[in-house]
Amino acid sequence: MRKFNIRKVLDGLTAVSSAASASSAAQQQQAGNRESDIQETLQSEHFQLCKTVRHGFPYQPSALAFDPVQKILAIGTQTGALRLFGRPGVECYCQHDSGAAVIQLQFLINEGALVSALADDTLHLWNLRQKRPAILHSLKFNRERITFCHLPFQSKWLYVGTERGNIHIVNVESFTLSGYVIMWNKAIELSSKSHPGPIVHISDNPMDEGKLLIGFESGTVVLWDLKSKKADYRYTHDEAIHSVAWHHEGKQFICSHSDGTLTIWNVKSPTKPFQTITPHGKQLKDGKKPEPCKPILKVEYKTTRAGEPFIILSGGLSYDTVGRRPCLTVMHGKSTAVLEMDYSIVDFLTLCETPYPNDFQEPYAVVVLLEKDLVLIDLAQNGYPIFENPYPLTIHESPVTCCEYFADCPVDLIPALYSVGARQKRQGYSKKEWPISGGNWGLITQSYPEIIITGHADGSIKFWDASAITLQVLYKLKTAKVFEKSRNKDDRPNTDIVDEDPYAVQIISWCPESRMLCIAGVSAHVIIYRFSKQEVTTEVIPMLEVRLLYEINDVETPDGEQVPPLPTPGTGSNPQSIIPQSHPSTSSSSSDGLRDNVPCLKVKNSPLKQSPGYQIELVIQLVWVSGEPPQQITSLAVNSAYGLVVFGNCNGIAMVDYLQKTVLLNLGTIELYGSNDPYRREPRSPRKTRQPSGAGLCDINEGTVVPEDRCKSPTSAKMSRKLSLPTELKPDLDVKDNSFSRSRSSSVTSIDKESREAISALHFCETFTRKADTSLSPCLWVGTTLGTVLVIVLNLPPGGEQRLLQPVIVSPSGTILRLKGAILRMAFLDTTGSLVPPAHEPWREHNVPEDKDEKDKLKKRRPVSVSPSSSQEISENQYAVICSEKQAKVISLPSQNCIYKQNITETSFVLRGDIVALSNSICLACFCANGHIMTFSLPSLRPLLDVYYLPLTNMRIARTFCFTNNGQALYLVSPTEIQRLTYSQETCENLQEMLGELFTPVETPEAPNRGFFKGLFGGGAQSLDREELFGESASGKASRSLAQHIPGPGGIEGVKGAASGVVGELARARLALDERGQKLGELEEKTAAMLYSADSFSKHAHEMMLKYKDKKWYQF
Repeated sequence: MRKFNIRKVLDGLTAVSSAASASSAAQQQQAGNRESDIQETLQSEHFQLCKTVRHGFPYQPSALAFDPVQKILAIGTQTGALRLFGRPGVECYCQHDSGAAVIQLQFLINEGALVSALADDTLHLWNLRQKRPAILHSLKFNRERITFCHLPFQSKWLYVGTERGNIHIVNVESFTLSGYVIMWNKAIELSSKSHPGPIVHISDNPMDEGKLLIGFESGTVVLWDLKSKKADYRYTHDEAIHSVAWHHEGKQFICSHSDGTLTIWNVKSPTKPFQTITPHGKQLKDGKKPEPCKPILKVEYKTTRAGEPFIILSGGLSYDTVGRRPCLTVMHGKSTAVLEMDYSIVDFLTLCETPYPNDFQEPYAVVVLLEKDLVLIDLAQNGYPIFENPYPLTIHESPVTCCEYFADCPVDLIPALYSVGARQKRQGYSKKEWPISGGNWGLITQSYPEIIITGHADGSIKFWDASAITLQVLYKLKTAKVFEKSRNKDDRPNTDIVDEDPYAVQIISWCPESRMLCIAGVSAHVIIYRFSKQEVTTEVIPMLEVRLLYEINDVETPDGEQVPPLPTPGTGSNPQSIIPQSHPSTSSSSSDGLRDNVPCLKVKNSPLKQSPGYQIELVIQLVWVSGEPPQQITSLAVNSAYGLVVFGNCNGIAMVDYLQKTVLLNLGTIELYGSNDPYRREPRSPRKTRQPSGAGLCDINEGTVVPEDRCKSPTSAKMSRKLSLPTELKPDLDVKDNSFSRSRSSSVTSIDKESREAISALHFCETFTRKADTSLSPCLWVGTTLGTVLVIVLNLPPGGEQRLLQPVIVSPSGTILRLKGAILRMAFLDTTGSLVPPAHEPWREHNVPEDKDEKDKLKKRRPVSVSPSSSQEISENQYAVICSEKQAKVISLPSQNCIYKQNITETSFVLRGDIVALSNSICLACFCANGHIMTFSLPSLRPLLDVYYLPLTNMRIARTFCFTNNGQALYLVSPTEIQRLTYSQETCENLQEMLGELFTPVETPEAPNRGFFKGLFGGGAQSLDREELFGESASGKASRSLAQHIPGPGGIEGVKGAASGVVGELARARLALDERGQKLGELEEKTAAMLYSADSFSKHAHEMMLKYKDKKWYQF
């Protein structure tokens, strides 16, 4: 592993231009020895990149299988993925390299193996006896297309049906073809002139393994005698067949047809069906056939000892049920239950008590695989309730628009979120335990709490417990409930900023210590939430409206009013703030008829009941300005110690005091610079004729994006521009060019493109604001898309009651720093190189009246910084770490000297950069648009890891990729799934132990008793020596050109890939021991056989000797 890491570092170093290295070295020298005091402990060997687990619903599912003994469920997808589920917490993800769709899955029941059939006509045998399953064998069919497979219980011979109507037989142990083939023309009647179509069903008679039932698509069913190699019976029907199922006694079978009918056949009466049923057909009075219905795609026929059999089917609804949801129908005796599903049914399986097909099935549940959900129905309870699903399959309930990941959170957070989330659970689930209960949990080697927060298109936010590579939903918050819902399309004139999903969450800012939550939505709205365990009713929702507009001073502003650079807080008369208690005026147009001063959404004016959990503190909305819609928010930060929230877009920045409910700052980006503006900007009037449908930085309705990806969280204007390019990024893009390459119906005109500068990063901290500063003070660092960092000083009043009475004074410091590319992330280190987190207030319950002592404490309390550097002496300094799309810099404070600089990428750009803790140290982790994941030491920015991981194929990855502490990262790999990965060597080594085991040794249930009379008179199940029929000695060899055997990477290679280090070595040793044991076992068997043959030879020799003992030589 060491060699590999060194190569990574060399790759990383080559990316740094020599000039940058030289200047960096010179700066480091100037900085003197003081910086070298910081001991950096992280080295390349601390880093290794590997995927850990995948959570969520399998995207685009296509196949389903269940092992009734191991109690493991398998789901295959259209992209060749394989997901295996055991007991809650035991999950596994595998991938077929070809990426072809999985058309069928078959467990080798209780063997710890699975066969997958793919759309590229390959069969694969998966070994599930290792924590990371691997393929042992593959078989590629060259001349035939696979349509259906069947593996009888406790058999090693797999029947493979093809499009041509032939059946081939595969030995699953060696994955070789038998010479025994059932040709379609032998199976059907010779008098038949047409081809019977592809094979849609194969199964053996439950009572006689020598009889094979073959279903052809055209409507023909054949009962084939394997021994005599001829058809016993042929059953013909004029409707196409979709599926076939046996009664367990082997005397009847049922077929489902394309006209919505079921036909039940007696095996020995092939002339006509015993019974025809149209489950959803309207019965006509004059004895005519019922009207045809939609096809019944699948039917299952399950028997019970105590009562009537169950007939379970999907599809078959009548054609006049327009708009009706997909249904599963359960027919039991005379009752028929129609169970409506939310999505279309991909497949279903009935779970039964016995794995033996010739016994009473005793069904107890149905697993229904839907397009976007997995449902389990309890057949044993009245009304067929569903089981509560314990897997985290609801990530995509509404499309994910953004996510954040927090590792090493305060320990009381998960219990607090769980307790408020437990009240949100639905009622009416089955009382029984979840029936998919196989496998065992892995060892928990990580003990720190992890939380994932997902923001969704419908405005909801979900909190997930992600500790120890598992995932469980804790709490769901609906942010849209604060707004009035539009009844119809005519009633929503204000939501012009986006066509749909006006409540979609774009940015989440969360302080885990104080539990303050702030979200920015797509309709230019910001909502601040406080956590409470008490239920409250808010009579009037506190709200502010902010008029954030972009203008150059030498152009007259609309309505002639000049925006003061720093509004006086608390005055209701200033044009930026509206008194929170009064709701906005309804005047929605300015003097010339343009829409003005109206927000995009309407806040409810009725009392709002707020359950325990996150409760609204304040709603802030940007308003229309002279016919221009507000631009979408591009950055957001909240600080609980200061009681402030700040947000920005391509027009400017606004800061709000959420305790006093006032706007403190409302500046255009250019006004932040004052006289220090380094750019020559073209003046423009905001009154130009524009299309009022514009979206701000990122056009949410970009045509190239798939529906699931419709909502994008912009980190910068530049990113939005670049991500609309193909993956091969154009290298000649100018850094300062802030234009968009796509045509948009937005409010940015061509002359205006260059001068638009969006706020892309915000960070509250306590640091040195100017070069001459000798002490730390609260401030806000602002980063823009043109690579500028500006510092705003915050002058906070004393704590307690004074905090609510005296204004917060905000003033620009004049400090300006420059980087190449849009600013993404900022952080601060103290003199020892430790991370200085922003100041925060510890969480306390706000809805409970405090006693006198508490009030006194509150009066004395000031916003306390947890920074270890707050008591530093004057001589000590801090370091600002700033990461942009192109480079990272470490700047010494208060001197503002750049002491370290690293050009991260020249030809691409950084999508996400995070300063994270790892192995009692910190580093900068970056994900680039060219697919590279890189880490750098701090403060010296030495490259530690550079691995090509995944190219940026769509906006979803860019929007959701995030790093967090302890070497964890994640992104949305599909619209329904989260992929977690680690860049920590330690986690990679421990991963094998943490993963759950799918296979556990379980005794196979006893076969059903044949009974005395059945044994005596020849009834009961007939067994078949398949080896005798299908083995090479009986049937010969199959044609070599028909299929090609490919040995898989399973066994030892599978373990090699699964983990390195001690755990991997142990696993390899254990596997080697198993193999050695197996070989020793084989040797022992061979020795015993040799001993036996030697013994019999000696016996025969002795008999011969006795026979001829007394005979002379001539008597022979």
